[in-house]
Amino acid sequence: MKYLVKDSDEALDPGLRADLLDTWVAATNAGGAVGYTPPAPVEQIAEDLDGSLGRVAAGLDLLGVLHNGERYVGMGLLVSRGSWLQEHWRTVLRVMVHPEHQGNGAGRVLMEGLRGSAVDLGLEQLQLTIRGGLGLEKFYVPLGYRIVGTQPRAIRLAADDYRDEIMLVQNL
Repeated sequence: MKYLVKDSDEALDPGLRADLLDTWVAATNAGGAVGYTPPAPVEQIAEDLDGSLGRVAAGLDLLGVLHNGERYVGMGLLVSRGSWLQEHWRTVLRVMVHPEHQGNGAGRVLMEGLRGSAVDLGLEQLQLTIRGGLGLEKFYVPLGYRIVGTQPRAIRLAADDYRDEIMLVQNL
């Protein structure tokens, strides 16, 4: 599994888009906390993906991807807040690995790659949020993130299913 950074020229490659859309839909359908719930709303995910790739193409955000030698099977974004007051940090967003490639360290490779990219950019801190109730802290805390806050019931999955949003930060 190899971590790669896609620059602004590569962000609009149709093959990259197709692989990342497949990964996002598969991760959603497998119950991943990647912005949606199953069954995956493919058109909405495609719109979000296109927006993200557009920001990368415009040079606003950084896209890190995983490639297994045949296709792209994971992604994560370093998203800028757009304020000069916050230029020293980024939000880590849309971290996902295709379910067929989970459980073999691919997520760790992706997160270490994003961290390395952040260091290369001269950043001082990374921030991310996770959906409570899934135990995702067990993945991120050993990677150097620490929990800095929780917003109770911030995520509504269904009329009677609320989850906390947990904020984590890593100093670089």
